[in-house]
Amino acid sequence: MPQETNFTSSPDPRRATLAAAVALLPSPVSDALRSAAVFQHGSLLLKLYAPTGTDRQTPHTRDELYLVLSGTGTFVNGDARHPFGPGDALFVPAGAEHRFEDFSDDFRTWVVFYGPEGGETAGATA
Repeated sequence: MPQETNFTSSPDPRRATLAAAVALLPSPVSDALRSAAVFQHGSLLLKLYAPTGTDRQTPHTRDELYLVLSGTGTFVNGDARHPFGPGDALFVPAGAEHRFEDFSDDFRTWVVFYGPEGGETAGATA
């Protein structure tokens, strides 16, 4: 069985609350890449992402899924740009340029990284 790690203070190893995840975010608030690992199981890594100011993230080596908890703004995903808000799910394939722009101060999102390095389609032939 893959190893699991819950980085929050939850008494249930397979449950993480938003409040417990927020408590893991680094300070000071001025850190633009504020994120915290919340839970890990095998290749799955759940993080809470709450950037401030400018989102300076770079492409990641694995596929990822953002699940927007709060806030609004514009999401840049490769050549596409679109608005986002609470409840939205945003997929980004491994290696794709992406970022959040013009986001509100209350922006928070779960980020789910999963699968192999290079993404699910790594090594696939066309």
